[in-house]
Amino acid sequence: MALFQSENLIYYYPERESPALKDINLCIAEGEFLLVIGGSGSGKSTLARVLAGLVPDFYGGRFGGRVYYAGQDIREMDRRQLAREVGIVFQDPEKQLVMTSAEAEIAFGLENLGLPPAEMSRRVAEVLNFLDLTEVKQKFTAHLSGGQKQKLALAAVLAMQPRVLVCDEPTSQLDPVAAEEFLNLVKRLNEELGLTIILIEQRLERCFHLADRVVYMDGGQIIYEGTPAQFARWAAPREIPFIPPVTRLFASSGNGFSAIPVTVKEGRRLLRSNFNCRELPDPTPIRHDNPGVPVLLSSSRAASGKQRAVKGSTREPVLSLSKVWFAYPDGKEALQDVSVQVAAGERVAVLGANGAGKSTLLKTMAGLLKPGRGRVLVQGRDGGIAYLSQNPNDYLFQDTVEEELLFTLNNFGLADDGVVDELLAQLGLASCRRVNPRDLSGGERQRVALASILVTRPRLLLLDEPTRGMDYRLKEELGAILTAQNQRGAGVLLVTHDVEFAAAYATRVLILAAGRVVADGPKHQVLGQSLFYATQIGKMCRGYVDGVLTLPEALDRLTPVQPARQAVSV
Repeated sequence: MALFQSENLIYYYPERESPALKDINLCIAEGEFLLVIGGSGSGKSTLARVLAGLVPDFYGGRFGGRVYYAGQDIREMDRRQLAREVGIVFQDPEKQLVMTSAEAEIAFGLENLGLPPAEMSRRVAEVLNFLDLTEVKQKFTAHLSGGQKQKLALAAVLAMQPRVLVCDEPTSQLDPVAAEEFLNLVKRLNEELGLTIILIEQRLERCFHLADRVVYMDGGQIIYEGTPAQFARWAAPREIPFIPPVTRLFASSGNGFSAIPVTVKEGRRLLRSNFNCRELPDPTPIRHDNPGVPVLLSSSRAASGKQRAVKGSTREPVLSLSKVWFAYPDGKEALQDVSVQVAAGERVAVLGANGAGKSTLLKTMAGLLKPGRGRVLVQGRDGGIAYLSQNPNDYLFQDTVEEELLFTLNNFGLADDGVVDELLAQLGLASCRRVNPRDLSGGERQRVALASILVTRPRLLLLDEPTRGMDYRLKEELGAILTAQNQRGAGVLLVTHDVEFAAAYATRVLILAAGRVVADGPKHQVLGQSLFYATQIGKMCRGYVDGVLTLPEALDRLTPVQPARQAVSV
């Protein structure tokens, strides 16, 4: 018997004319690891809400068809029973946090289940250790970083030991190491304890290889179901972008591979015997003559073969930090002796572990936090600094998307010279112009918040996790927008855990650790020399064709030499 079975499922959100889900016929076996992928607004999150019993009871709207859980109609089941069986983690962790401390948050659900105190203590301690939250267990939840909040929401669900775990982009705010740890833990829960996993993710390089089956959605419908390799072979010729880079390289090479690799290990096994590479000079090492300004030892070509290294930046610095320190009231030094410059026309990506001080750095640059020591200097009078925080809901309080953008213009005394229409089109929000932004998906809300700060045409953009909730196409569009901002003379500094996006669109990468800058330089040197902050293509090519970070660079450097004679099992 299938654990979940849907029959002709159709669902409309309140006051929506088009269905969010249409003709969904899906069977999910017990113990299966199901990966649900698709573009922003394709219906992935709505499907997750249906499986957790939240639609239509909590969200309202019109519901048709049937959904069965373990043979029972899900709408006729006791809500408490279903909550014990199916745990869900939402895109936005703040929607799930209700208690004042991390430890109390995890215990909250267990108290509602009526568990004995000894059992509660054991489960709380277990998940705190699993997700590396022990040090913050007594900390006020509002003071946690975005990534820590997301891990706390995950911990609270895992502590209830559900039979099914539904995760809606659970790693969107986790650094690469923490994300891999969590996904490996989820895979262990699936393999060793038999939990059924339903995972919705946009960063497929992290999880594509973990799934038993992939479900691809578009326009509220299921378009394709199959194994990861089957989906890659089907999607590549159709130019569907929802394939991780290594898999896409082989699926689109036209080399007739009998099996498509879905892991770096499998890709490396096929790489040497099926591709020739064009070698380039070794990358030039970096030295730091002046703090915060990367200087190359010579002007030889960078590892990409397309960029020429230059000494410092020839453009005007928009913002400078000099020996900045910042401590929170609890005494934690979030920034320690940080010196950074951002020049006009520069795109800087800031990477680092959760709690490394990345968001604090942005708030200090934006003037929201005052450093205890050091100087923050904003140069130039034309334009200003625009800051986008991790939580897009902080920016959404008007009745329509259009009104959000017009409010910002009016607040700054600016007229709409066509910039509203331009941004709505660029960010794929034209169809949402009259929609209440709080009714949009997480990725759509993120784009509305971004549009609300871009309307002022700022001189410096400070973005905290701007790709959160965005699919591959929207990331490409965001990258094009940031490039356009550079071309008009604006500087961009973004905090991100998305190494693939940083590799594709940043010109410079800065890594923070425990409040200190531990690396700062051109992206090919910083990412190319990193173990954990490395792209999937970079990991596969390391040692064979060094200096490659992205799929376009790999296609430029690698040439198929013969039809594949080897196959890997998937």
